[in-house]
Amino acid sequence: MALAQVHNKFKIFTGALAADKTIGSLAEQISAFVAERKIAAKSIGVEYLESAKKLIITLGYREDEDTYPVKVSTVSLGKIGGLETGDVSRLEAAMSDACTAFDGIICHELYITDDGDFLVVFLSRG
Repeated sequence: MALAQVHNKFKIFTGALAADKTIGSLAEQISAFVAERKIAAKSIGVEYLESAKKLIITLGYREDEDTYPVKVSTVSLGKIGGLETGDVSRLEAAMSDACTAFDGIICHELYITDDGDFLVVFLSRG
C-alpha cells in the first residue's frame, strides 16, 4: 500500500497568508491543478516564510495513476503552549481533533505563523 504513495513530480504554489492566516485561495488553486492535469495527488508540504510573509506549498503527485478530486483545508489550532519543554501532547491532541472533520485524509502539514499561531493543512480526497 505504501508504494501507492511513492511519487517524484512536484508543483509549487506561492502566495500570501489569507486574512484568517489560512492558505486561502491557494487551496482552490491546488484542487484545480489536480483536476485540470488529471493527476493523482500524493503529498503536500507547507512552509511559511516569516521574513517575506509568504507561503510556499508543494504538491507531490503521480501522472501514471487514475486521478481523483482533492480538497485542501486549513484548520487553525491557535497558540499551543508547552512545546519549549518538549511536551507535544497538546499539539498532537489538537491535530487529532482537527482531522475528525475530514474524510479520506491523504496527508497533512503543519505551519506556524510569525505570531505563534499553529495551523494544519489537510489534503483529502474530495
